Amino acid sequence: MITIIQRVTSAKVTVNNKDIGKIDTGIMALVAVERADTEKDAQRLLERILNYRIFADSDDRMNLSLRDINGGLLLVPQFTLAADTQKGNRPSFISAAPPEKGRELFDYLQQLAKQTYSNVAFGEFGADMQVSLVNNGPVTFTLRTQY
Repeated sequence: MITIIQRVTSAKVTVNNKDIGKIDTGIMALVAVERADTEKDAQRLLERILNYRIFADSDDRMNLSLRDINGGLLLVPQFTLAADTQKGNRPSFISAAPPEKGRELFDYLQQLAKQTYSNVAFGEFGADMQVSLVNNGPVTFTLRTQY
């Protein structure tokens, strides 16, 4: 699985002019599922997101995790992250999971996040979403579960 995490002061997802997911200070994570991914990858990805130290401590060093600050987590499915962009002028999605598998693993990630962490919100798989955020820093990282 691939995710781009962004440290935010606020973020929200809107579908059909309705806010479906919203957080204040925390992490907004765009998430893509690749063909070889399993539930184990979803577990590892969530663990990394929750524990990745990107928030400032009292010495202004990135030393605190989302859990440490009890911030919000907004998980947004975005299959285009799995694109191969190394050649040509058009992305290839050959490494992306088929839609059924992508939905299944994103749903699993959602369930796991709800069980593991209390301050969590979600985008909607397959929907035309509008995502708004205020990136704090900016601070943005790419995390992968497989190489």
